[in-house]
Amino acid sequence: MASVRDLKKDINYVLGDIIEAVYIVEAANGKQDSKEGAKVIDDAIATFDDLIAKVNQKDVENRKSHLTAVRSELETKAKSLVDDLNKLS
Repeated sequence: MASVRDLKKDINYVLGDIIEAVYIVEAANGKQDSKEGAKVIDDAIATFDDLIAKVNQKDVENRKSHLTAVRSELETKAKSLVDDLNKLS
């Protein structure tokens, strides 16, 4: 089950880095606690909760394809969050 552990770490690191980047961009621009930044952070947290719940699902027919779909969803949602992050600057 090392792949499940690695997937959980990837979810944590990717979304954590996006949240950290929001704080860095806001600090660089002098706009602390902006509504747009808070929305990106909230979306990242919601994505984290959703993806971890999907990884922890035990009642799936094909576990390998399910986890592959979760990894793919992480990539698409992370790209969307990064696009939102780039709009902050």
